[in-house]
Amino acid sequence: MNIRVLLVEDSQIALVLLKRILKSSSDIEVVGEAHTGLEALKLIPKLEPDVICTDLHMPHMNGLELTNEVMALYPRPILVISVSVQTDDSRNIFQLLDAGAVDIFPKPTLGLLADDEVFRNELINKIKILSGVKVFRKKRKLPTQNLLVENLATFSSKSLARPKVVVIGASTGGPQALKELLSKLPLDFPLPVICIQHIYVGFLQGLLDWLAVGCRLPIQIAQPGDMPKPGRIYFPPEQQHLELDERGRFIYSDSPPVAGHRPSVTVTFTSVAKFYGQACVGILLTGMGRDGAEGMQAIAQAGGFTIAQDEASSVVFGMPKAAIDLGAAKQVLPIHAIAPRLISLLQNSFLDL
Repeated sequence: MNIRVLLVEDSQIALVLLKRILKSSSDIEVVGEAHTGLEALKLIPKLEPDVICTDLHMPHMNGLELTNEVMALYPRPILVISVSVQTDDSRNIFQLLDAGAVDIFPKPTLGLLADDEVFRNELINKIKILSGVKVFRKKRKLPTQNLLVENLATFSSKSLARPKVVVIGASTGGPQALKELLSKLPLDFPLPVICIQHIYVGFLQGLLDWLAVGCRLPIQIAQPGDMPKPGRIYFPPEQQHLELDERGRFIYSDSPPVAGHRPSVTVTFTSVAKFYGQACVGILLTGMGRDGAEGMQAIAQAGGFTIAQDEASSVVFGMPKAAIDLGAAKQVLPIHAIAPRLISLLQNSFLDL
């Protein structure tokens, strides 16, 4: 069955070129087009598209306003294709993600070209990926129960060593999940937090600035030679793996990508597990593929505690599911429950010393 796509674009030239590009894929069908967000809202219930591709700047209702309305009324995956989602103005990107857009795709600054092979292949691949993505109505209430995997049946917080570090990995849907999790950590959180998020080159600082608005803890790019400090959140630099040396200091590596990614979640998780052992807590959030699964397994085998985001709250369940399938996740939780669970784990481990 073909993937049904609605194009929302005020430029007739861009519409023609986008349709020509998508027509080259036998798996995609453009079922409609709109020149404004208002037109798109009228078409969505009639056409029932699987994916909406929209520009950002349009008259009457722009792409951000459209995203807000769609996620409130007709939730479905939205891909924003625009010249205004570039590295020099990442504010637009994170406003769109915050509104519910699943992904962004920068238009070439020199304009669309139907015969641009790289652009064509990337766009078609993104739409195919988004067609399988789960989205949520804004302000959707998630289940409150904790979902436990089988190997947690005999687990007790009393068996947990005193944690000394938290590592978090995420990909598709990760910025929103990280915002939800990190914003719930208290100002006196006693551990360093190391995060790996797959993101476009050039957008890392924008992500950090966006996350910092709702976070009580300072967020920074990890610097080589520094020791992870309590109460700080670290991210790797772009296009570098982040590891720890034999003394626990940050080091960079430009070794080949792992599972197609550099930085890789698995590389960081494995390095942290090697240094901290059972004093490590690993958290794997929403994301496509399996990066992080083997890394989480390394943490579990070292005796650390591991948490995977559940399917119901994941935009893409690929990475958490891969870890669960390996038996590497000791607990599976909805995103809103992960920070409270982390805090309770710390309180229990401190009391049991």
